Amino acid sequence: MASLRRFLVVSLGNPGEYRDTFHSAGHLVLESFQKKLPEDLGQPSFTSERYGKKAVRASAGSKYTLLQSPTLMNITGPWLARAYKDYLVDHGLSPEEVGLVLVHDDLEEELGVVKVRQWKASHRGHNGIKSVLASLPPIPDAKWARVSIGIGRPDDRDRTTVSDFVLSKIPRHAKGILQDKGGSGLWEALGKLEIKWNK
Repeated sequence: MASLRRFLVVSLGNPGEYRDTFHSAGHLVLESFQKKLPEDLGQPSFTSERYGKKAVRASAGSKYTLLQSPTLMNITGPWLARAYKDYLVDHGLSPEEVGLVLVHDDLEEELGVVKVRQWKASHRGHNGIKSVLASLPPIPDAKWARVSIGIGRPDDRDRTTVSDFVLSKIPRHAKGILQDKGGSGLWEALGKLEIKWNK
């Protein structure tokens, strides 16, 4: 079995006016992770690059390629499937050599709690994950996982309240928690995945 050589880490979120909302917490955490990486890894700042035939905010280092999904959350899947396949071809790598990690918000966890999840674990009604799971059919020996970022949830669980909550702007104190706990939590999560995938 080929060993892991690179990580393709993709955050889910919404573009434009919904970029700074709880539903886009994955983007915030990915930026925080990039800033927290040790300097000797030489992880560049985010710039606009093309992946999956779209302009994407990306930070492409020698070990980690960090991408912020450029599409609306509910239609992430087709873009991600194309970007993943293009990435393998462009770098001459097999699915065994690239760890694909999806970073997304999670209503069921407390604010800032980071968890590694199985790729096929329940989407819990998350439309971005639904779209990705529907668009990426399983590949034998592929190294895929999800990392969820807790955003807490409103007391009422009706659809309107939940929808209003995930699309509300992240207040400053919550942003600080997500940046602090999320960035270091993602670093730990990727470390665990690397150990697991290299066994």
